[in-house]
Amino acid sequence: MPAALPPYVVVGKILRPHGIRGELRMRILTDSPGQLADLEYITLADSPQSRQGDAQPLLGLRFHKNYALLKLEGCSDRSAAEAYRGKYVLIKREQALPLADGQYYLFQLIGLTARADGEALGKITEVIETGANDVYVVDGGAYGELLLPAHDGTIDEIDFAAQEVRMTLPEGLLPAP
Repeated sequence: MPAALPPYVVVGKILRPHGIRGELRMRILTDSPGQLADLEYITLADSPQSRQGDAQPLLGLRFHKNYALLKLEGCSDRSAAEAYRGKYVLIKREQALPLADGQYYLFQLIGLTARADGEALGKITEVIETGANDVYVVDGGAYGELLLPAHDGTIDEIDFAAQEVRMTLPEGLLPAP
């Protein structure tokens, strides 16, 4: 049975205060930063997997270089902004843009069975974004924990109905059981 969908989607992480008027510099962690411009509220949490957090009215948002600068209600100076350092910025799943056919959120892969050459390797427990390609962390049973590269050359099919990811792995990637 698949895990329940999380109520929030991570869109950013607060890096530090920006300036002296309480703005927050946020690393953008979404492929669609334009969706942030229309938000009235965001949720701040200590963990990207959080199922709850503090809802904050968003007074302003602007983009600066590859970052977003946020202005929150009640955050009027650098000292107040410092309290938000390291917080994750979440939006309700319903606020996220709908995905096109064939697209998915990374959290939807958690709990799926990774399968290579017909053999079930284990359940995906985490997806690590490395920049070059994602890496699936798989609780590999007989193999222990596996780190599997996820890219066009290794992923054959993601089948949400069957709850599995079918992969073709390079020779020698799997340890001897």
